Order: sequence, then C-alpha cells, then structure tokens
Amino acid sequence: MRIVEFALACMFVCTSAVAASLPVMPDNDVDVAAGWNAYRANDAERALAHYRKAADRNNRVAQFNLAIMLLAGEGTKADPAAGVEWLGKSAERGFARAQFALALLYEKGEHVVRSQESATAWFRRAAEQNHREAQIGLATQYFLGRGAPRDFKEAAVWYERAAEQGDEASAYIVASLYEKGDGVQQDFPRAWYWYSRAATGGEPAAIMKAREMREKLPR
Repeated sequence: MRIVEFALACMFVCTSAVAASLPVMPDNDVDVAAGWNAYRANDAERALAHYRKAADRNNRVAQFNLAIMLLAGEGTKADPAAGVEWLGKSAERGFARAQFALALLYEKGEHVVRSQESATAWFRRAAEQNHREAQIGLATQYFLGRGAPRDFKEAAVWYERAAEQGDEASAYIVASLYEKGDGVQQDFPRAWYWYSRAATGGEPAAIMKAREMREKLPR
C-alpha cells in the first residue's frame, strides 16, 4: 500500500501545481479573442477589460479567465471574492475547467470555506465531462473517503477513466486495485496491463510490479 500512497502523494503535488497556475483560455468570442491576444502581449489590463465585457454577456470562458486573473491579481488588485463569484458562474454554466478549479478551492479551503463535500461534487461535474484531473480528484476523494463515503469501487471507476487518458499514477493505483481485488474483481491480466501502462514513464516500482504480475499470468 505504501507505493499506492506514494502515487497519491504525487497526484496531490500535481494538483497543487495546477491550482497555482491555472491558465486563461482562448475562445472564438470577439472579446475573449481580443483579451487572449492582449494577455499574450502582456497587456493584462486590456485583457481584463475584454474578458469582463464578455463575462457580462455570460460567456463562460470569459468568466473563467476573469476569475483566474482576479484571483491572481493580474491587471488589477487581487479580488478573491469576485474571482470566486465569476468562477462559480462559469462552473454553473458547465465549463469543466471552472468546475475543476472550484473543486480545488473547496478541497484546499482557499478563498472559500473548506468543504470536501463541495469539492467532491464539483470534481464529479467536471469528471463527467472527461476532465482528466477532475477524474483523479474524484477518484481520490472516494479512495480516501474524503467528502464522500470511502468506496474503492467508485475510486476504481474514476482512476481507470483517468488512466485511459494516460495518467500513469492512476494506472498504477487501478492496477493495484485489480491485483488485490479491492473494489473490483481480482484480475491479474488487467493488473498486469495497467502496471505496464504505468511503467511506460520509467517508474521503477511500476516496472517491478509489471514483471511480478507477468509471472502470475496463465501460461
């Protein structure tokens, strides 16, 4: 289990990095496009003005971009309360990146009252739109019983979906679940498959486990 815990720790580091550097996004809306060009030209004030115009028209990408800039204090003094409000509007309009970002804020208790239940709910909404990092976040909530009942079956579902999108840490964890039969029917061929996928990045533990599972396969 220590190796699985190590993989989970790696996920938390990656999640924190995402939370600290969420990027603004392009869009074909005329003001979002103008804001994107201004942002890339390092004119944050002009970008912010364009994003605000589009956000007022309920463009969800603009609402997300505006939120990220307000949270970071780009082009203006940081305004976390307004940033969270715009992020919520974008998330409610179904923008998966905003849903994931909001989940992270609730998970960490940054600019909002910490709520693992709210984090789980927002991770789920983004995960159902195939947002890989949200799938990892949702799986981890179930794996740890954080903001949801501990449920290895649900954790396995979402780790496997993230693994199918190329996340090697998720591949390792779902391989471990198949090996032990935790939340899934014990399945050595599936365990070998996912350990092998996890090993593609050169992780020694995954390589070792893939070889170990290979020896357990029918001859």
